[in-house]
Amino acid sequence: MAPLRSIRLLFLFSLCRRAFAPAGPEQAFGPEVQQTWFEEVPAVPESPLQLPKVLLVILARNAAASLPYCLGALERLHYPKQRLAVWLATDHNEDNTPAMLSEWVEEVRHMYHRVEVRAEQWPREYVDALGPKDWSNGRYEQVMKLRQEALEFGRSLWVDFVLFVDADNILTNPDTLSLLIADNRTIVAPMLDTRAAYSNYWCGMTGEGYYKRTPDYVPIRERKRRGLFPVPMVHSTFLIDLRRTASQKIGFYPTHPDYHWAFDDIIVFAFSCKQTDVPMHLDNRALYGEMPLPLKAQHTVQDEAENFRHVLLEILVKGLAVPPSQFISMPPKRYDKLGFDEVFMINLERRPDRHQLMISLLDELRIDFKLIKAVDGKSLNNSQIQAMNIDMLPGYEDPYSARALTKGEIGCFLSHYNIWKKVLEHNLGKVLVLEDDCRFEPFFHRRLTRIMNDIDVVGLDWDLIYVGRKRMQLEYPETPVPGVPNLVEADYSYWTLSYVLSHSGAAKLVAARPLGRMLPVDEFLPVMFNKHPVEEYMEKFEERNLRAYSVEPLLIFPTHYTGQQNYISDTETSTIWDDDVRLTDDAVQSQSSWQTPGKASEQGEISSQAQNVATGTTLERMSHNEL
Repeated sequence: MAPLRSIRLLFLFSLCRRAFAPAGPEQAFGPEVQQTWFEEVPAVPESPLQLPKVLLVILARNAAASLPYCLGALERLHYPKQRLAVWLATDHNEDNTPAMLSEWVEEVRHMYHRVEVRAEQWPREYVDALGPKDWSNGRYEQVMKLRQEALEFGRSLWVDFVLFVDADNILTNPDTLSLLIADNRTIVAPMLDTRAAYSNYWCGMTGEGYYKRTPDYVPIRERKRRGLFPVPMVHSTFLIDLRRTASQKIGFYPTHPDYHWAFDDIIVFAFSCKQTDVPMHLDNRALYGEMPLPLKAQHTVQDEAENFRHVLLEILVKGLAVPPSQFISMPPKRYDKLGFDEVFMINLERRPDRHQLMISLLDELRIDFKLIKAVDGKSLNNSQIQAMNIDMLPGYEDPYSARALTKGEIGCFLSHYNIWKKVLEHNLGKVLVLEDDCRFEPFFHRRLTRIMNDIDVVGLDWDLIYVGRKRMQLEYPETPVPGVPNLVEADYSYWTLSYVLSHSGAAKLVAARPLGRMLPVDEFLPVMFNKHPVEEYMEKFEERNLRAYSVEPLLIFPTHYTGQQNYISDTETSTIWDDDVRLTDDAVQSQSSWQTPGKASEQGEISSQAQNVATGTTLERMSHNEL
């Protein structure tokens, strides 16, 4: 034993000498060399670190419409599920949210590190609430307690981060969690999009905890300024870094002793962070996801479901897929025609992208429709045009570029003309016509149905009703229709994006024999209801008695405007109607790098006015929805 003990002592002595020996120049500044005590054991590189542990927190109430999509998005996060724990809570439900959660948990529990559920079947409502969407003090207190419980659960699990996600927030970016962690902030939120200025942050707050308007909000919201911004308030979806010592002092409940203002969970939490010097940040450098606009206290669970449906429509318009969770049973879809005899959707065969988008949108809206193959004007030659006895209206010229009719405009006209004839051939009473670049407004189904019902109640005689258009006459307001709150007498308008057509309206349009004196279809319609600004055009048509109206505000807008990414005009970028060679200015511009002020370019300058002035959709005009 003595020799062995001596060897051990010598070994320890050599280690001590190595540890306390002064570093020489090469040892201090030279490259580090990994040494082994035994030559037969090769040096092995260290394995990579595991990703941080994260707790996902979802509070769901009356969320049957949104929960499958929220959970589906979380399932698709690019993050190992064994590094994720899930904390779910639901209570005071009028729908089947608890059953959905139970079904999901049973299917996925084994995939995640841990899954905790707080589900209460009763009561179904708060005694101090006006309705399921009312934020009463009782509801605020319950939410704050649940958020605090989730936060404490995360601390007890020793997770590194807690990600709070509202059940109607859809994270379309699968890298959201990784990007937020990389931001390296105590509290950071991904900026979520809506059709309005509303989002999940504030840029200003008064000393009493109320919202304060600032000039920074809209540039950040529009992403004209991109970055990681310190803000006084984030809510709905945000990440907390529990590794930071300051995070141990923040909380949702009970309220801070110095807090004496609105009993609101997001304001209470923001105050807690402010009092403990924990900054909040907002990241708008990527597209992270969508959230719905908030509803009023008097709205119902059905209203909430329809409001969320619009979130899905907006995601689809952006070209993203948002399938629901595969682990939740979805109810069967029921389709209808919104009370019309037919719903027609016009699409060019060479635009399968638009075809697929409209199928997805109409499927989400549960609208039963018939596809109408558009006439491709670009494929028409002069012989075909002559065989159909098509001739341009004498004296017509484009109001922007003074050019003649294009073959694209002929194709567009014929596509609508074929629908008008179909209405007569099949004796249809009223139809809805949609082009293939429609962006639907919230509650589209309900609002259009209500307008048509109001028209029936007052017995209004009508031929055509614009549902989506560009209003061109802006000097004075259009005349409202008595007894129908959301209808006006149509003035000079562009676009045939969407309209309702009656049998009598189709008869008047076909009887005008427009093929032999053709002009663009969106110029022809104002001629027929006697509101075109060019008298010479109207004089060519004796009967101009089309009874035309427009919904107010509009219910459909284009998916893209002139100048925006992915905007393509199928009517402007073609040849002149009687010349197979000469291109329009816009067609030339699309094939070259130099700029020409063609019709599409000129219209782009008034794209914001194209939208109904009573509603508008630019963020500046909708900033009242910011709160």
